[in-house]
Formats: sequence, structure tokens, C-alpha cells
Amino acid sequence: MGGAMLEGWLARGLDPAAVTILDPNASADLAARGLRVAPEAGDLTIAPPAILVLATKPQSLDAVAPGIASVAGPDTLVVSILAGKTMADLRRALPDARAIVRAMPNLPASIGRGATGAYANEATSERQRREADALLSANGMVEWVGSEDLIDAVTALSGSGPAYIFHLAEAMAEAGAAAGLEPALAARLARATVVGAAALLGESPLEPAQLRQNVTSQGGTTAAALDVLMAEDGLRPLMREAVAAAKRRAAELSG
Repeated sequence: MGGAMLEGWLARGLDPAAVTILDPNASADLAARGLRVAPEAGDLTIAPPAILVLATKPQSLDAVAPGIASVAGPDTLVVSILAGKTMADLRRALPDARAIVRAMPNLPASIGRGATGAYANEATSERQRREADALLSANGMVEWVGSEDLIDAVTALSGSGPAYIFHLAEAMAEAGAAAGLEPALAARLARATVVGAAALLGESPLEPAQLRQNVTSQGGTTAAALDVLMAEDGLRPLMREAVAAAKRRAAELSG
């Protein structure tokens, strides 16, 4: 996810020389593109930055914290995209840090179409919040939530959401093949349908329900399919169960 965000920032004009990446597994081409890269903080002389973006796997926080704690100074704004890691977890890992923003972006951030939910602690100044908003907005829309516990719900909905859409495209392609289409053709049609419908949803002022109704003729083929998807045991309860499972897992990652 950190890589996706970085690609979005670079594509929108961020100076590579302004970025230092601390990653023992960083690809060699990053340095070739002008970014400063080091396996550990001690491998570069780094003053505490204005903004430190934490983009490790959540389970790796305790392992990497000793190497980056000195980089997170009292004037550094820490922006964490670690699913499940709470403000308390982050303060414990980075004891000198004060201003912290928990954010949950998603994969389309890499093309400037991301959706990010964010929460700032009380130590975050209005200026720092604006800086975080500008940073995150470069990758797409940003919504600020009023309490930290809502970040887990954001993670479950939009953070993990692109995978739900990709799986929908998979399922549609498989259904098309089962209906008799050649699999590659079914896959192309499913992909184009998802992409086109998403683009229409993004540009239309209408609510999703109204768009659905507009494309559904009474007694027609779409209505027949929706009778299945909108049944009592159809897509909605399944999606609620999926999002609830993702939210529970986000909470477990803080332990």
C-alpha cells in the first residue's frame, strides 16, 4: 500500500529527492529514480522529518520500531496506514512522537482514485492536519472520521474494498463462462462491465440505487438476476458478513 501511495505522489510531481525510504526489501530501481533508500534508519543520516509515513505490515511494527523511533521526533507528524494498530500502539512504538494520524487508503491511490479514511489525535495541530489532508488527497478522496474506532470500519469497507470488486469481476467472468461464453471472452466482458459501471457511478450525481433502477426493466433480464442478488440471503447479508469479518480482523491486529 505504501508503494501504491508513493507511485501516486511521484506521478503527481513529488520531488523524489524529498523522499527517504527505509525498507530492507526495497527494490533497486527506487534509488535509480532519485529516492534515498536505506535498509535501516542508521544507514543514512536522517534528521527527524516533517512527516513520517508508516507503511509496514501491521505485524512488523514492533520489529521495526527500534530502528525508526529516533526518526519520529516531537515535531514530526506520523501518518500511519497500519491496519489495526491503534494510537496507543503507535505511541508505545514511537515514544517521542506526538502528532499522529491514522489513515486507511486503498489500492486505487496508485492512480489517484483512492478512498482514504483518516483520524488525527489531539496533539495534531490544524496545520499538521492540513498537511496530512494534502498528502492523502494527492491519491484521491479523503474522509476524516470523528473517533479512532471508526478506522477499523473504514479498513473493512474501503481499505479492503477493491479486493471485493476484483473478486466480483472474477465471479462474473466465471458465471459468463458457465453460461456458455469462451472463458477469455467472459473475462474481458466482465472486466469492461465493472470498469464502465464504476466510471459511470463516479461521474453520475445519482445514487447507486437510482442507477440500478434506471437499468432494470420490469420483468426483464436484469430484474431476473437482481431477484437472486437482492434475495433475503443474497448479496447484502453476505457483504455485511464480509465487512464485519474484516473489521474483526483489523481489531485483532492491534493485539
